[in-house]
Amino acid sequence: MGLSKRVSSWSVEEVLEWVQDQHPTHTGTLQKAIIKHAISGRALLRLKDHQLELLGLEAEEQQQEIWQDLLLLRVQEEINELNDICSECFSS
Repeated sequence: MGLSKRVSSWSVEEVLEWVQDQHPTHTGTLQKAIIKHAISGRALLRLKDHQLELLGLEAEEQQQEIWQDLLLLRVQEEINELNDICSECFSS
């Protein structure tokens, strides 16, 4: 799944697609939690590391794998926001 669309505007279905693409071995565990809690892109970006266990990821190694990818998504979202701000500043 490409990041052509901002993560903060992902639907629950797009979050599920991201999990399937990035962490296929955890899809079964996370799918139910994502649907049950209606985790959209905005909610995904706001997850805290301790909440991954609450979503069904018990092994610390699993949590760390997904946590790293969540951090990368956050950085990409911040870069997109900064680019928007710079574009607005320099287009005036």
